[in-house]
Amino acid sequence: MRRLFPLTDVTDETAATGGAAGREWSLAELAAAYAYPEPGPERPAPWLRGNMVSTLDGAAQHEGRSQPISCPADMRVFGVLRALADAVVVGAETVRQEGYRPARARAEFAAAREAAGQGPAPAIAVVSASLDLDFSLPLFTSPLVRTLVLTGAGADPERVAAAEKAGARVVAAGEGAGVDPGRAVRALAELGHTRLLTEGGPRLLGQLIAADVLDELCLTVSPMLTAGDAQRIAGGPSVTLPRRFTLSSMLEEDGFLFTRYRRT
Repeated sequence: MRRLFPLTDVTDETAATGGAAGREWSLAELAAAYAYPEPGPERPAPWLRGNMVSTLDGAAQHEGRSQPISCPADMRVFGVLRALADAVVVGAETVRQEGYRPARARAEFAAAREAAGQGPAPAIAVVSASLDLDFSLPLFTSPLVRTLVLTGAGADPERVAAAEKAGARVVAAGEGAGVDPGRAVRALAELGHTRLLTEGGPRLLGQLIAADVLDELCLTVSPMLTAGDAQRIAGGPSVTLPRRFTLSSMLEEDGFLFTRYRRT
């Protein structure tokens, strides 16, 4: 892997000729490259970053899944971003399609997580208005860290009871049955989860963008073309004015670009 932006030393500039930066980066180097902003002196504010992958022609999935357009380096970044987070926020449809499992503890990050006051693994926070979820899955019945379910205050009481019986913690984050994205972020922060990561899907990411609560986007650009009618990384209604983000960093490996953008 090599750094394309910002260039920090001569090694980065000579990576294309086979310099040291062309090697596989260690997990510690990736963790440093993707570190969350340092919290201020007052109560830490939540920081929500998204992590998505897109083909050159804008497809976020192939045949309903993101794995076919990914690569080993993308999966390393995926794992590091999870290891840095307090909680991973994910939509119910993505849980169903991708077969989500609980986040696992990784020995390589144990000391760093303990020093940061984090648990052994991030909590998975599932956003669902209908609670149409299979609560017999390991994500709910046997996670290392208790799974959270974000739903509306008016959610079906029977489904809420089913989630709690399975072991999940249900958090009201909206009036009626719907989930308010801003309220969801605040609710997670109140539980101590301020370093937040969302892995989509596109509908949830679109809702977070529309609510103006996304602080950062880590976008992997896959050197593939798929055509077809696959979803983009964000869906739903468009915003009134486009949100402007600034490029923070860009890495490259095997033709894949690993970009990081922050809100302006």
